Amino acid sequence: MRTPYVVAVMGVAGTGKTTIGPLLAARLGVPYAEGDDFHPPANIAKMSAGHPLDDADRWPWLDAIGAWAHGREGLGGVVSCSALKRAYRDRLRVSAPDLVFVHLTGDRQLIEDRMSHRQGHFMPTALLDSQFATLQPLEADEAGVAVDISGSPEEITARAVRALDALPDRTPQ
Repeated sequence: MRTPYVVAVMGVAGTGKTTIGPLLAARLGVPYAEGDDFHPPANIAKMSAGHPLDDADRWPWLDAIGAWAHGREGLGGVVSCSALKRAYRDRLRVSAPDLVFVHLTGDRQLIEDRMSHRQGHFMPTALLDSQFATLQPLEADEAGVAVDISGSPEEITARAVRALDALPDRTPQ
């Protein structure tokens, strides 16, 4: 039997982390946590004002997500988290070494279009360039998969499930 994954759905703003995360969690039969809920109010205010976060802003947020992921080890769970830099993913793995990443990837124009149509989100499209400038895709030694965001949320989720199923089994022998 396969040990349930704890998955971080990552990517730049507008890739659908908040849409795909709950769908993926439902397909895997595990709880979902919205990464934005781990931000302190100061981070939300800063981003709402159109200012990107710096690393000092991100460390407590990443530590809170890492603690949640650690608490789900062996049980499974899905959390959304941009995790744009390798250093951020490394920080998450300090708390949750078995964390697996699903990197939602897509064309910048598609992402900007999706962002311009969503309502009630604090991340303005003006910060998309800074997100892409910061992005460091998953490296070969990182547990995770890249999943294209074209198509419907259900199609994207199905691709993510297939990609996770193709990963090597992590169950201890």
